[in-house]
Amino acid sequence: MAKKRAFITGITGMVGSHLADYLLEKTDWDIIGLCRWRSPLDNIAHLIPKINRNERIKLVYGDLRDSASIDNAVRLVLPDYVFHLAAQSYPQTSFTAPLDTYETNVQGTSRVLESLRHFKKDAIIHVCASSEVFGRVPKEKLPINEECTFHPASPYAISKVGTDLVGRFYAEAYQMKVMTTRMFTHTGPRRGDVFAESTFAKQIAMIEKGLISPVVKVGNLQSLRTFADVRDAVHAYYLLVTHNPIAGEYYNIGGTYTCTIEEMLNYLISISTAKDKIKIEVDPERLRPIDADLQVPDTTKFNKHTGWKTEIKFEQTMNDLLQYWREKVSQSDAFLVR
Repeated sequence: MAKKRAFITGITGMVGSHLADYLLEKTDWDIIGLCRWRSPLDNIAHLIPKINRNERIKLVYGDLRDSASIDNAVRLVLPDYVFHLAAQSYPQTSFTAPLDTYETNVQGTSRVLESLRHFKKDAIIHVCASSEVFGRVPKEKLPINEECTFHPASPYAISKVGTDLVGRFYAEAYQMKVMTTRMFTHTGPRRGDVFAESTFAKQIAMIEKGLISPVVKVGNLQSLRTFADVRDAVHAYYLLVTHNPIAGEYYNIGGTYTCTIEEMLNYLISISTAKDKIKIEVDPERLRPIDADLQVPDTTKFNKHTGWKTEIKFEQTMNDLLQYWREKVSQSDAFLVR
């Protein structure tokens, strides 16, 4: 019997790389990752020897903005499982590049699903939307369940509303087994330095090494977030496609540890070797025009369906994130302060 094939768009990102790790360890599937020819390979550097040996994992090149390349990739892979994770994923950037964000996230998702409709319609497909679709939620609607009204607070969030609806449309209109997720804040090693907790950890690591003055630059510290570890998140995604997948379903997924961005930062500082000298300074450029400031999920639906629960505690996630940046900073002095 032929091995199952998993197709991960965005394999070079934080989530995609951790998902590849998880599937290599927990399954016997072959894994094919979609990436752009110019994508940084840092997050999958440890997998390159396996890729070079064609040992259960390979890369195909494509771009969500290029239909021909997506068609070519899908025809080559003919996947059993699809994890569509690739996106322009940074909300702050979406304010200055909204059209690129819409093109990549909404039309890109349409291209992936349209190609699958033509070449591998029976694939089990995960479309990754975002908790940002809910945007500004009044306190009385917390925790946020799946039926909460969308009120996106950035072009990125608007694009993920489109992503979510496109996925559900293909399930309903074409009887494809597409499921969408709204993952709440998830982080850990390999998190991009444009996200709050990762830029804080990076700045702290740079301070510890003496590369910058002992000031952590921040944006809005009062936003409330529920944190999950990326390694728990990819386990959830595996369960999504293997545990009685239901076409057209949509799920909120997230952690159980809720705190403000300020409390998260204070924890990171508390575990720093430079904690006694670090100061905090608001950088106006890090403030969004509007913010999705109450992000607390109700994950009952997904938990009941799959039995998933988080296993990695907030403190371990933050410790691992800071250690990740310490190791990166120890290897180079060439890091932007962002």
